[in-house]
Parts: sequence; structure tokens; C-alpha cells
Amino acid sequence: MATAASGSDDDYRSRSQQSPLASQRAKQGNNPTEANRTGRFSGGYFPLGYKEGFSQWWANVPAAVAEHNVLSYIPYLRKPPTHTQTGTSTSTSDGSTMTVSDHDLKRTASATSQSENSPHGSRQWNSTMVKLSGTNRALNEFSVERVGEEHDQNLVMLHGYGAGLGFFYKNFEGLSRAPGWKVYALDLLGMGRSSRPPFKIHAKDREGKITEAENWFIDALEEWRIARKIDRFTLMGHSLGGYMAVAYALKYPGRLNKLILASPVGIPEDPYAVNADMPDPGDSTLANEFSQDQGQTVNDSNPNIPDSAKTGDNNNFLNARSKASSTSSKISDKSPPPRKPLPKWLTYLWDANISPFSLVRWAGPLGPRFVSGWTSRRFSHLPAEEAQALHAYSYTLFKQRGSGEYALAYILAPGAFARSPLIRRIQGVGRQIIIPSGATTSTVELAAQRRETGIPIVMMYGENDWMDIAGGYAAEQKLKEAKEKALKNATAEERKKEAGDAKVLVIKKAGHHVYLDGWEEFNEVMLKELAETRSKEKSLP
Repeated sequence: MATAASGSDDDYRSRSQQSPLASQRAKQGNNPTEANRTGRFSGGYFPLGYKEGFSQWWANVPAAVAEHNVLSYIPYLRKPPTHTQTGTSTSTSDGSTMTVSDHDLKRTASATSQSENSPHGSRQWNSTMVKLSGTNRALNEFSVERVGEEHDQNLVMLHGYGAGLGFFYKNFEGLSRAPGWKVYALDLLGMGRSSRPPFKIHAKDREGKITEAENWFIDALEEWRIARKIDRFTLMGHSLGGYMAVAYALKYPGRLNKLILASPVGIPEDPYAVNADMPDPGDSTLANEFSQDQGQTVNDSNPNIPDSAKTGDNNNFLNARSKASSTSSKISDKSPPPRKPLPKWLTYLWDANISPFSLVRWAGPLGPRFVSGWTSRRFSHLPAEEAQALHAYSYTLFKQRGSGEYALAYILAPGAFARSPLIRRIQGVGRQIIIPSGATTSTVELAAQRRETGIPIVMMYGENDWMDIAGGYAAEQKLKEAKEKALKNATAEERKKEAGDAKVLVIKKAGHHVYLDGWEEFNEVMLKELAETRSKEKSLP
């Protein structure tokens, strides 16, 4: 069962904020991988054989087919709806649009299906590409709603770096049991099967580059909200999706009724990350395609988790070095940033904004084999058929044209710390001035401005998460302090409307991908949060 902050969590709280990267691989002798424990995988770091890897490369499975195969494991959904308009891809030799004819699905930008024989009621599923403004801008959307029931609430789920909405296949059916809710999952712009326009930063100053990189994703989300005519919604983001969810809440106040952060990246502050050089804007797009890099996968649990935590997490896709020592102390403007914690070659590649997926794209027949180094460990706890489907799905996403992935180097410094840490600004979530649509601060009288009165924020971490849970507790404290400050000068009406709340939950026997590793408990926690949100929303005047 998920545990909120309590006396038993003192071990979590008492530890300083650490690097989200795992400990050195030398420690693996005391913390074996799932493969070593079960004997399920063999053959070294890349368990997929050369012959099988070549076969997968030669088969050239379209991303739409791979997504369809993963979603086919959703309970009571034998034929998942799968539109076929995958965003710009270089996977086909002739440049044609991918199809899913292998599954007797028509070439379409939208597809619909219904659940079969579900004891939890009939549901309608939809897959579509939502076009946005501009050239080659569209978001891949998958949604589910209950048939015969009106929905008055909306949940939107955002995946992490390099992932896709198919990773939530263990959650769709369970979360769609919530009465009155429609569940959406989106591929971030430039990732998954969303369109992949060229990523280019135009800003010259440090803060401008960070803001522009964030806006790439969150402006697309806001456009999607407007296109779907959604007034307010609950937003759940995992990892990088969690970071973007916070950025969205700060830029677009008044749109959310609850914010759920599943193992979010970017909360803790690191002296090096906030002082490190930014990538050169001129090297942020096509030039990256001619270089290679891949983060290594290691098996270790977050050192901030007590010794009672069981096995290590198999997901650390960004880990490629020994965990650096950290400090929570601040440095002065005159103090030089600490020595870069990563190997020089990796730091160079990161600062040059070279995507780790470039290796997959340019490795040709070796691509599937390289990807297996991560997927064989990340999905080792799943049934073999599901693990294979997720491996194929991951490979088809990784090999697509680079786009949104190049934003990472502008948002995170080497070592996965944020260049603009959320701990510095998360206290502003739910406390912004709401500007009417189409208006600006210069056209709105101060007396007419309406400020948010807080929103509930839930932060979830896995018991064996490599992401730093201490950052979550620090954020919780900042949010509570912001609430106390707001209440001191609040009017009677504002006190009545106050909705601010923050809590940290731990999903047992889960790593960084809490929604997949501990999906049953994750779904249970989410259903509770959704029911609570709907109850509060219905009580509003």
C-alpha cells in the first residue's frame, strides 16, 4: 500500500537531496539484477542476439503496429483502436506513411473501439492525431471513456523522456473504472508517435533557452486543451512529463484541479547544474544526427531509500557513471561550480546536445540489440510476451527522427539535475494570477485580477526509485509554507476556496516507472485521488 509522509518515513526525510543517478556498478555484486536472480536473460549486457536483432531491423515494424501490439494487452480490449498517422519518421525507405494493415486496420487519423465483456462496464476507446497550429505539429492521443455515462472530469497523462503513451497500458483499464472521468494519454510533441518537427532554440540567454525548451512541450499541451474544449483537468506526469506538468501549471494557471507527479525529474537543486554551460543553439537539430550516444542501464536503488528497500530499479536509462557525492549547500556567485560528476566523454556529448537515441538510429541492424540492453532489464518483471512487445515498441520510437528529445540538454545538466530546479519555483503552483483568455497583464486592472487559491499536488515515488524522494519532501514543505503564507492575508472568500495541499506517497516494490512496476497499487492510489477530486469539484458553486 502506498504510504504518505509519516513517522516511518523519517529515514527518507532525514537524508539530503542526492543525485538521481544510481550508485556505481561495482555495487551490483550486492544488488543483482532481475535477470541474474531469475536467469531469465543471458548473453551479457545486450541479450538480444545478432541474428534476432537483424531480423527485427529488417522487419521494420511500423510504430503504429508496435503501439497497437502493446495496447492489445489492455484487459477486455481485443482490438485496440490505432490511427496510423505517425509523426514524421524515417523508418520507411520510401518515406511513405506507416500503416497497420497487418492488423486489418484502415489508414486513418482516428480510430474507435469498445471494450468486450468487461465486468466494470462498457467503455469506448479512441486513438487520434490532434492537429495543432503551425507546420508539422500534432499530438498523438489515446483516450477511454465510459459508455452510457456523462463524464464531467478529465485526466491527462504525460509520459517520460523518450517513452510513449503505450507505456501506460497497465493503467488505462483500471483508471477508466472511475465514474465520471475520461482518461487521456498524450505523446509529447516530438516524442512517441506525435509529429516530430525540427527542434531549434532561438534564445541566446540561459534562462531564455530553458524557457523556450519548456514551452516547446507545454504550449502544445495548452493548444491540445483548447482543441478538446476542456476547461479544467487533472494532470499526471511521469519523470520528464512530471517536470513539464509543473511548468505547465506555472505558465497556464487556472487550468488544473489536481497535479500528480509520478517520480518527477528536476526537483532537487545541484550547484553544478544551475551553473553549467548550455548547449550551443546552432547544434541542437540535424547536426546531432551524425553523432552517437547511449546512456547505460545499471541496476541499483536510490541511495536515499532505507536499507529495508528490496531490489534495485532496472530503469536508469540516463545512468552512465558512479553516483556523485552531493551537497545541499548553496554556492556564491564567485564560487566556481563543482567538478563535473560525469566522465568527460559523456559530459561532452551531453553539452553538445547529442541524443542517446542517435546511436539507435545510426546503428542499423545493431539498433534492436542495443535497445535490448535497456528493455531486457526495464521489463524483466513482465510476462515474456508483454516484455517483447514493449521492446519492439521502444525500438520503433527510439529510431524515429530526432525532435523533442533534443530539449533534454537545455532542461537537465549532465547527471539529470535540472538547470532550473523545480524546488525553486514549485511553491508558485496554484498561486498564480489568472489572466482571462486573450487578455494581458497590461489590459487587466489589478483589482480585477484573480489569483489561484491552491491546488492539490501529489508526488509519488517507487520504493526502489532512483529519482530522489528527498526532493519530493522538500517540495512538499515549500508548498505547505506557501499555503500558510497565502492564508495569512487571505479574505474570508479566499479562505473558503483554499484548495492547496501537498503529499508524498511511496509505491511499494516499484522503481522509477511506478505506474508499471507497481501498477496495481498505482491504479488504486489514482482511483482514490480521482474520486476525491470529483467530489470536491461537484461541491464547487
